[in-house]
Amino acid sequence: MIKPHGGDRQMRVLITGATGFIGRTLIPHLRDQPHIVPILLLREMYSDPCMLPPFLAAMRPHYEAVYADLRNFQLTVRAVRAAEPDAVIHLAAAGATDPFLNVHTAVAHNVTGVINLARACFEKTSTTRRLLMARTPGELSSMNTYAASKAAAWQFCQMYSRTQGWPIHGAMIFQAYGPHQSARALVPAATAAALAGQDFPLTRGVQQKDWIYVTDVVSGLLCALHTELPAGMTVQLGSGQGASVAEVVTMIYDLVAQHGWAAQQGKPMIGALPSRPGEAPQQIADTAYTKELLGWETAVSLRSGLMQYINTVARQIPP
Repeated sequence: MIKPHGGDRQMRVLITGATGFIGRTLIPHLRDQPHIVPILLLREMYSDPCMLPPFLAAMRPHYEAVYADLRNFQLTVRAVRAAEPDAVIHLAAAGATDPFLNVHTAVAHNVTGVINLARACFEKTSTTRRLLMARTPGELSSMNTYAASKAAAWQFCQMYSRTQGWPIHGAMIFQAYGPHQSARALVPAATAAALAGQDFPLTRGVQQKDWIYVTDVVSGLLCALHTELPAGMTVQLGSGQGASVAEVVTMIYDLVAQHGWAAQQGKPMIGALPSRPGEAPQQIADTAYTKELLGWETAVSLRSGLMQYINTVARQIPP
């Protein structure tokens, strides 16, 4: 358990990527925990209240904010010093839904940004006692720019952990889905097509992935945050069960049809698109090891999670 500086005061947790998919679920959860003070590291443009996304504006009294571009070391140091965090959860990244992004952009955000953040967190005067890095299973094969840049960043984190003893830990998040995810991601795109009664073209979709609902991701991150782990260790957040891309898209269409969420019925067009290069045939979390370390496991089944997500999206469609 990470104990805050100053005895019994509230734990200060700095979050990067607060406006992203997982951050948008994590922030309200932290807001409701009386022993935690959420601090968001935001871009400078958000220092103007008029520029805040609506969900952050609605929560404005319930979090603190600091401002920096992680690509700039001095700004990052200044922000971390102002935040005085006990722990940092790093969710920000470029390329999660654009894995073949420009190399220079990927390196600037995902490598330089991580190095700057780690150095700022563990300078001599820092209060930070834990840096928890969101990782992707794509790092294991590094077959696209996004995954390769994330893998390179983790190599630097491990170097600092081994040589400096910095308490940096990884949370490898498997195939997350849920509200606020980019419309370009598979589950939101297939859901939108199914609800609109449209056909959905996809590849053969044979890749086996470990699907995890976003609320389970958040609970796993918080368990990792509060568990003492050796420096440089990674825990894997997933269900431990695989389902192919084609199976998930088919399940989405079946659920939409069963619950009458669409006026007309489309269908998945499996095999209509060519396979993308760099797709790993199987990505399944080692949940036994994670449960042993954290005492954590997923609570939402794939079918239940998809049903929750589709219902959420369907309610937002105007009558």
